[in-house]
Amino acid sequence: MESYEVELNGKTYPVKSIRNLNGHLIGQYRIHAGKTVPIVKGGEATKMEEGEFYAIETFGSTGKGYVHDDMEVSHYMKNFDAGHVPLRLARSKQLLNVINQNFGTLAFCRRWLDRLGQTKYLMALKDLCDKGIVDPYPPLSDIKGSYTAQFEHTILLR
Repeated sequence: MESYEVELNGKTYPVKSIRNLNGHLIGQYRIHAGKTVPIVKGGEATKMEEGEFYAIETFGSTGKGYVHDDMEVSHYMKNFDAGHVPLRLARSKQLLNVINQNFGTLAFCRRWLDRLGQTKYLMALKDLCDKGIVDPYPPLSDIKGSYTAQFEHTILLR
């Protein structure tokens, strides 16, 4: 991927692999199931096994090739490993029930909560994130002014 370039508005930019992102093992109702597939060569020794599903992801950037969390969070996912956590806020309990019934451990965005008729849920959602029950997924950005892109294939090993 490092040998590729992109032309934007008449200017050519080299494309770099984003080295701090990986592909990953996919489990049932668990998008990120443990094993990772690096996008760049390194010392990774994890072995893929028959019957496993993987998201093979390619991330590229015209920037430095390293991304960081940026801007306001809009996507969330219930933590697959979150055990029972006592919730004091009634609104947090109610929102967690909505998340469990509609999304389980799959990703969702606030717009989908709006469409389900949920209102005034931001404090409850923050509470669920603060307690580790729900994980926030902010947009990822490289350096200012750069372009980033992602492509994914899902494979089953047989």
